Amino acid sequence: MPRSLRVQQTQLARVKLALQRNGFPSQRALAEEVGLALATVSNFLTGKPVDYTNFEELSRQLGLEWKEIANLDFESQTPTKPQSLANFDIELDHSSPYPSGAVPLGSPFYLERQPVEGQIKQEISKPGTLLRIKAPREMGKTSLLLRMLEFAKTQNYPTVHLNLDQVDQAILNDLNRFLRWFCANIARQLHLKPCLDEYWDEDLGSKISCTSYFEDYLLKTVQNPLVLALDEAQQIFEHSALAKDFLPLLRSWYEEGKTSLLWQKLRLVIVHSTEIYVPLQLNQSPFNVGLPIQLSHFSQEEVKKLAQYYGLDWEKGEHCQKLMDMVDGHPLLVQIALYHLSRGEITLEHLLETAATNVGIYTHHLHRHWLNLKESPELLMALHSVLPGIEQVSLEPMLAHKLTSLGLIKQLESNFVASCDLYRRFFLNHQNYSIYLMAQNLIKLSGS
Repeated sequence: MPRSLRVQQTQLARVKLALQRNGFPSQRALAEEVGLALATVSNFLTGKPVDYTNFEELSRQLGLEWKEIANLDFESQTPTKPQSLANFDIELDHSSPYPSGAVPLGSPFYLERQPVEGQIKQEISKPGTLLRIKAPREMGKTSLLLRMLEFAKTQNYPTVHLNLDQVDQAILNDLNRFLRWFCANIARQLHLKPCLDEYWDEDLGSKISCTSYFEDYLLKTVQNPLVLALDEAQQIFEHSALAKDFLPLLRSWYEEGKTSLLWQKLRLVIVHSTEIYVPLQLNQSPFNVGLPIQLSHFSQEEVKKLAQYYGLDWEKGEHCQKLMDMVDGHPLLVQIALYHLSRGEITLEHLLETAATNVGIYTHHLHRHWLNLKESPELLMALHSVLPGIEQVSLEPMLAHKLTSLGLIKQLESNFVASCDLYRRFFLNHQNYSIYLMAQNLIKLSGS
């Protein structure tokens, strides 16, 4: 029998769910119940090695069969620790990856979005469904989408994931080229021959041709419901001519699903970072039908739970509240902070003191935003107009769309404000504000 075991990466979500189902509100509660150190319980729940006997006892407490969740090949894959460390419970492998992009499937650092994930699983099983997932960038939309698609695969549904950020601008400017790109990429992901020319008829037009391609080829070829996910759909919004044709086309397919068994096989998921501002008739918009899913910032309780995944004891809530005051539960910013704190590289006090400066942990994140903004003086001016948060500010729809998409501002009723204190502090500091004034003067000069 191996001396130590760890939970398989593919079983971590199941183990974390078992913690809640068995009435343990926190890692500390489980640790106290079994009489083990909090660090040991944290290692168990995050896929790090723990002693065999402890592994077996923790599995039993959670109502799990240890052989089903354990990585039984772990010992043969892992070098033996030096003898000088054999009697110490020391974890040398800082295994938490730096937060960047979507959280991979099976990651112990993914925080489930409930009740949203349960709603999505129910909805995706319904005939002809339409799901709309909305949130600014870096809020976890793609991480959620990956898990939704993984669930669909467990139901034997063929899945297609199209990231519209990958479409060439020239294609987005031409409806016919876009619809052919759209159909060809769906066929490619389904491992089908494109066969576009067999279904495309210039006399009928590209929208009818695209619909025929779905009816006579794609939906008839697949045996089970097809889940089609359009990620970063705001790319369509920024091309108004395309949006006015393509979005009503999606709506028409949804309406067909109310009477057509064939179209009920299509399960459509639209993921976007802002509200659509292109005017559409009510009966043509896909954004007033289906199930809307709005992803928000993490709550304080969710941040405390995520801190547990990183092995941090934030049960008392003081540390959590201080971080919330700075980043307001912004998922990526929270993850970056917990990553550094879990590695012991910085104290929370120093992290918060330097957060909005050029030497803090958010330097690269903030400067990436700054580089984007300095290329657009009008966008920078719009941001600075809302940062003080004293007076109500109205913004041009396109500027509001872009700043919201970047996650820099949020709308509270009819007013716009900075999405968190970190952004407000950084962009209001003397250096950036003086550059803003220079940009404002340049725009005035160019207009005179």
